[in-house]
Amino acid sequence: MWHPPMKVSTGSNSAPKSGGTAKDSGEEASRLTGRLRRYAQVSTTVGGLAMRLVGARYLGLKLDRPRHAADLRAALGGIKGPLMKVAQLLSTVPDALPTEYASELGHLQADAPSMGWLFVKRRMVAELGPDWRQRFAEFEHVAARAASLGQVHKARAHDGTRLACKLQYPDMKSVVDADLRQLRLAFAIYGRIDPTISTGEIHAEITERLHEELDYWREALHMRLYASMLEGEGGVHVPVPVDGLSTGRLLSMTWLEGEPLLAFAEDHIESRNQLAHNMFRAWYVPFYGYGIIHGDPHLGNYTARPDFTLNLLDFGCIRVFEPKFVAGVIDLYWALARGEEDLAVHAYETWGFENLSREVIDVLNLWAKFVYAPLMDDRVRRIQDTEGSVYGATVAEKVHRELRRLGGVTPPREFVLMDRAAIGLGSVFTHLKAEINWHRLFHGLIEGFDAGKLARRQKAALKRAGVPPAR
Repeated sequence: MWHPPMKVSTGSNSAPKSGGTAKDSGEEASRLTGRLRRYAQVSTTVGGLAMRLVGARYLGLKLDRPRHAADLRAALGGIKGPLMKVAQLLSTVPDALPTEYASELGHLQADAPSMGWLFVKRRMVAELGPDWRQRFAEFEHVAARAASLGQVHKARAHDGTRLACKLQYPDMKSVVDADLRQLRLAFAIYGRIDPTISTGEIHAEITERLHEELDYWREALHMRLYASMLEGEGGVHVPVPVDGLSTGRLLSMTWLEGEPLLAFAEDHIESRNQLAHNMFRAWYVPFYGYGIIHGDPHLGNYTARPDFTLNLLDFGCIRVFEPKFVAGVIDLYWALARGEEDLAVHAYETWGFENLSREVIDVLNLWAKFVYAPLMDDRVRRIQDTEGSVYGATVAEKVHRELRRLGGVTPPREFVLMDRAAIGLGSVFTHLKAEINWHRLFHGLIEGFDAGKLARRQKAALKRAGVPPAR
């Protein structure tokens, strides 16, 4: 059973606004002036860097790629906002960017300057009306956390419930649209330089997910969905949304107390293993049980409690997969474990890869073997061996080189968030230096897998939470 939307005393008898009045919609909708300002800002900082890439490729100009990548990181870090978030995501997708760029952009942090109190008051009036402060017993002026799309304020309801109020920045639709246009331009330039990995489907996936993240009503539904799917997981906690204090651009939820995960990085190995175990379950019970995954394992999206249980905090980036996609993930595992080449071909075709030669499949399997390696090794071990990160970079470079030689591939769009989750989680497990039998954890989830049963569980879970089915 999913947790019902929480009802708290709002201190007012008037109905909450949904953020959807004509006036508010006009103010917050995509505006041409907003787009133009964003284009100008981003183009000034990124456009010159892009032209240096073009000059290096077509005019033979010498380009210091590490220096250029560092400049790009500095430019995006100064801009903040969604384009920076996209850069973070791309830095975790194998071969989506040259090595130097992936390394630099991987250091970006999704922390934007917070709005001041005057801005906050204006935004809260737009979302809950002029009497919004009467709906809370307390509402802190200074944001507890600021990210790329919005910021979080601590508050307290009239019944004493501690709350986290996530408030979206102004005019974010214009900002996102502008950044996505710039991203398409950057992809086009990169595609002329190195066409190994076709980026069309990657852009389409990022576009859809970012637009969903702007809808806080949808995020509240995702929160209820995860509470339902993880109900039996005592090691994972999910906040409860508060409908009476939420709109499409304001999401109020129960506050979950915890510490940053890396604060536990030097704890006893048993403690670190417990945290890693809970994270593994939090991400992969929904995936293998329901075909649903949390696509953004960013360090700011979860905290840990003193008992080493996990708080999941952000549900904007959720991906619902067709059951056959999940079946393909398991099929490829068995194909690699048993050396069944035909099953590997079937898995890639299930995902939508087309016209794959045996040579291309062999190259794709190089990366797959690296990703699946901890799951096939039936022993207690770290997620990567001592030289794992170096080996991983070597494998990725070899795969990229061979795919370029063979004419390149178009990755299915679903892989953007799958890679993001797998690599992001692997990075956290590496920081924790967790030592677990990943093979047995994985087998505990896929034992008796049935795509038909998954489809029925997924449909029922989405219906209970009110989440629209996958497109």
